[in-house]
Amino acid sequence: MSRSIPQYPPHMDADPNRPGPSSSVYRSAMRKVPEVTVYFWIIKLLTTAMGEVTSDFLVSHIDPIIAVALGGIGLAIALFLQFAARRYVPWIYWLTVVMVAIFGTMAADVLHVGLGIPYLVSSTFFVIALIVIFVAWYVSEKTLSIHSIYTFRRELFYWATVMATFALGTAAGDMTAITMGQGYFFSGVMFTVLIALPALAYWLLGLNEIIAFWLCYILTRPIGASFSDWLGKTHQQGGFGLGTGWVSLVLAIFIIGFVRYLTVTLNKARAEQR
Repeated sequence: MSRSIPQYPPHMDADPNRPGPSSSVYRSAMRKVPEVTVYFWIIKLLTTAMGEVTSDFLVSHIDPIIAVALGGIGLAIALFLQFAARRYVPWIYWLTVVMVAIFGTMAADVLHVGLGIPYLVSSTFFVIALIVIFVAWYVSEKTLSIHSIYTFRRELFYWATVMATFALGTAAGDMTAITMGQGYFFSGVMFTVLIALPALAYWLLGLNEIIAFWLCYILTRPIGASFSDWLGKTHQQGGFGLGTGWVSLVLAIFIIGFVRYLTVTLNKARAEQR
């Protein structure tokens, strides 16, 4: 009888780079994140936008302390499901990203609104936190590639990085829109221009793909947050006035549709591989 592939997450980190014919099978079966395709970037932008307006909607319609508590509980449940899954499951992964987006927005807003910390200070803090996580991840695993997320420890580093990028993006977007007086729409345009730089550097100048990926990943957050704020905020707040609740609902519908599509295509691909 053939030896079965170890199940994830194991109680200890198995070494997927160990020699042997099953190593590539192990990596394929245990990968916990999606392939980086155009759908990945579309859903990522939608989740960043939804996280911003959903957080704003919750804290403005219920007690902010209760809203933050609910966001934290939702994030904890999503992370539990993600870590418990044996491999990449689209709806679990993207639910976790959505909850990170919501709670990351709340974390950045608590520092500014609740504690009175300027956006420049909080943005700097999150930049330092992100650098520390990247350094610790690289020193421990010798790679920052998301294609290597098939051990428990690497997944911990991955989600710590994701949470830091969302909090940083929220603070940076609000800093340019509010503190620097650019407004939500022009702030979104500015970050859209900025995200083109690492993409062009990758395609034209040979920028390292891991560096290009994380630069683009970080910048998607202020893009989505800025444009969703512009759509949802009132005219007095510099927005288009559609309402945060309606914008959040529409974004959720789009996310569900794309995730459903990815689930169907992934299941079909896995069935064909059997």
